[in-house]
Amino acid sequence: MKDVALGAGTAALPGGVAGEKSARGQGSGGHDEPPAAWEIEFPRRFSGNQLRMLSFPLGGVGAGSIGLGGRGQLQEWWIFNRPDKGNSPTYAFPSIWIRSGNRKPIARVLEARILPPYEGPSGLGFANVPGLPRLASCTFTGEFPLARLDFEDSELPATITLEAFTPFIPLEPDDSGLPVAVLRYRVANPATSRVTVSIAFSIDNPAGNEGRQNDYRKSGRLEGLLMRNPFLPAQHPLAGTFVLGVLDPAEGKLSYLRGWPSGRWWESPLLFWDDFSSDGEVGPEASARTAVGALCLQREIAARAEAEFTFLLSWHFPNRTPARCGWAAPKGHENDLLGNHYCARFADAWAAAEYATVHLPRLESLTRQFVSAMRQTTLPGAVKDAASANLSTLVTPTSFRTQDGSFHGFEGCNDQVGCCFGNCTHVYAYEAAIASLFPQLSRSLREQQFGFLTSAEGLMDYRELLPYGIERFGVAAADGQMACIIKLYYDWRLSGDTPWLKKLWPAAKRALQFAWIPGGWDANKDGVMEGVQHNTYDVEFIGPNPLCGVWYLGALRAGEEMARVVGDATAAQEYRRLFEQGSRWIDGNLFNGEYYIQKIGSLSKDQVAKGLTEGMGSANTESPTFQLGEGCLVDQLAGQYFAQIAGLGLLLDRRNVQTALQSIYKYNYKRALFEHECVMRTFALNGESALVICDYPRGNRPQVPFPYFEEVMTGFEYSAAILMLYMEMVNEGVELIGNIRRRYDGERRNAWDEAECGYHYARPMASWAALLALSGFRYYGAEERIEAKPPMNQEHFSCFWSTATGWGSFSRQLQKGRVQFSLSLIHGTLACRSVALTSSRPGPGKSSASLDNRAIAHEVHYNENEALFKFPQQITLRAGDRLTLIS
Repeated sequence: MKDVALGAGTAALPGGVAGEKSARGQGSGGHDEPPAAWEIEFPRRFSGNQLRMLSFPLGGVGAGSIGLGGRGQLQEWWIFNRPDKGNSPTYAFPSIWIRSGNRKPIARVLEARILPPYEGPSGLGFANVPGLPRLASCTFTGEFPLARLDFEDSELPATITLEAFTPFIPLEPDDSGLPVAVLRYRVANPATSRVTVSIAFSIDNPAGNEGRQNDYRKSGRLEGLLMRNPFLPAQHPLAGTFVLGVLDPAEGKLSYLRGWPSGRWWESPLLFWDDFSSDGEVGPEASARTAVGALCLQREIAARAEAEFTFLLSWHFPNRTPARCGWAAPKGHENDLLGNHYCARFADAWAAAEYATVHLPRLESLTRQFVSAMRQTTLPGAVKDAASANLSTLVTPTSFRTQDGSFHGFEGCNDQVGCCFGNCTHVYAYEAAIASLFPQLSRSLREQQFGFLTSAEGLMDYRELLPYGIERFGVAAADGQMACIIKLYYDWRLSGDTPWLKKLWPAAKRALQFAWIPGGWDANKDGVMEGVQHNTYDVEFIGPNPLCGVWYLGALRAGEEMARVVGDATAAQEYRRLFEQGSRWIDGNLFNGEYYIQKIGSLSKDQVAKGLTEGMGSANTESPTFQLGEGCLVDQLAGQYFAQIAGLGLLLDRRNVQTALQSIYKYNYKRALFEHECVMRTFALNGESALVICDYPRGNRPQVPFPYFEEVMTGFEYSAAILMLYMEMVNEGVELIGNIRRRYDGERRNAWDEAECGYHYARPMASWAALLALSGFRYYGAEERIEAKPPMNQEHFSCFWSTATGWGSFSRQLQKGRVQFSLSLIHGTLACRSVALTSSRPGPGKSSASLDNRAIAHEVHYNENEALFKFPQQITLRAGDRLTLIS
């Protein structure tokens, strides 16, 4: 990757992004100035009407989530093993009471005021008491996994903030998979006299309806209410427990209600509010109670001091079944219990809350260190925002872990069930976050794909049925199957775990060579897919095309590398031969001078192997419809995109790849969509800027092209933009990423929900790869080799990094022709035998290497634009260690 020069001396832009000018982009749309996307603030801040659409998911990876709305309200309670759009308990809100001296106390619902519209059959109704006073306004700052709200209200004699999070720690899927949400309110007293402050949290027991019971419990620093329903059948979807807890109540005065006073009409909320607003406490309890429990913590705050009120929500709902969550199952197994991994770890919600409480100092510290490493990364704000925001998909019902700990994912979420089951290979092909941040979960996917899901012949089910291991789906996706092979190599490269690779290699070899079966994708074994190719557009492309063809080239390269690792030299040579042959053919026959096209083929049905079609594409394989043809496809180079991430190098001629990217920027990029015609699903419109999926600049559009060709989907946009970052088109790539994130501005769309076929879609997790591309950081686990070659020549560069064993941040400083590289390990371990850095030094010179300021033996080899540090013995970094190299 060629360096992109950045000038020095320009002031930093908001969010810590260096504001230097970039060199002219290499594409047809090159810029003299950096795109406006470089100026996107990180972390993002939202206020006013931008709060309306926000819903920040709080929850653990694979454990469900509760949305934190832009005003500080709780919404979208998706903790019952499925999405449930709009679901929320009738009452679930915090309240604040403040008394200053002899002044009349002030009581408010601890949320910002409700925003329009105010319509409804009963106005705004009564749920969550919309008619009670709230705080005047707030500003919402989000950098997943941490949200912060700064409330404003001139009538209050104190300032109030809320920080909300769930522990999220790279490489720790269990500690990142807790079914909890932490809500920490800070109240600061700016006055010269003390104030008394109470915060009460009320929640309607979510475990069903009749028979609900709330019990007070205490354990160490944690006190609260355990909510359950002992009258529900054990198999009921809502059979489970919920905790409303508060930490360290001994530092104040705690009161609680196991239920609001019961009554008719709206007597119950009226009596609660009268009780709380009178003295900032709740109780005594009424003999007849509802299921709305309340915790109230009161504290005295000295002059010019502040106090914390930390509430902890936790849940435990074990009854996940295929039918309940929307996952396809073998016949007769629709209601089998799949369970949840977090439920196997904890007996109930109280046990989960206890674990979170005891370990919160460590969990919060590591979470904040991750947030800090991302914030201090000196990449454009748009890149950091996109990379971090889409990680939230992992804590929504899109993702889950069954009782045995294995990881599974829908494509996204429909209103009340998951959307498109099965760890879909051709959708998860694009995401780049899981292997980087939770390699254990990525390995789980690989072990399923190269386990039961790959047949003896090599057909890999592109969707998985659950329970696992009973029945196969029976259809393969050409792009998805090839992508899994590349991802297997990437998982191995990050870890260097060769025994693990050897275990999966026989199935991987079958999966790659499945392309060669009679009637298969590459039946004539020439390195080009000509057959019937089911793909991510939910149809079959027939004939050579860049989408599936380039994924195939990437798989051949990955297969070659893995074959050499496991000692299968014959296979490695064969894969290399086919790769070179196929690459030449695609460059020579599919590249039209501007971009890669499809040559539509014709096959009789008896020439098509079993398991290659699903029935959603053309019924006629001899004169097929739903084809790409001569269109300029946004992800024509998707295989190249992931080959760059995996470190497999170029799959096609460099000039052709760059020209194709320039054409995507020229033709698919619509700076406004006012005139764009789309009769399909609409994800972007009007004055918004976007990449459309396909454009036909030469007018040779098939009468009925493939589905979605007129649409805009962010996952595809990211893959094209990120490949531009890798291919010396940094300005263009950042511009396109910034366009996406501007569309998710809180007013038009939720900033933590990029939809495609469902909310919280998996494909946009491709956005993480923008950080990988611009960091220039790679780790080769088997060789214990670090490569850190950021493509931007900032005088001071800093970035987050991760491997399969550790993560942290690194920095590079350029000064007077010398390079100072520093790598800090925040968590885990990192074995290292060599480090390759970008260097402009023509030859040997003074160098140094130290680990925590202790000199270490080394030698430096200078090649073209590279300084390679080698250590005579392996060095191992542990948490807190810093490796510093100067050349």
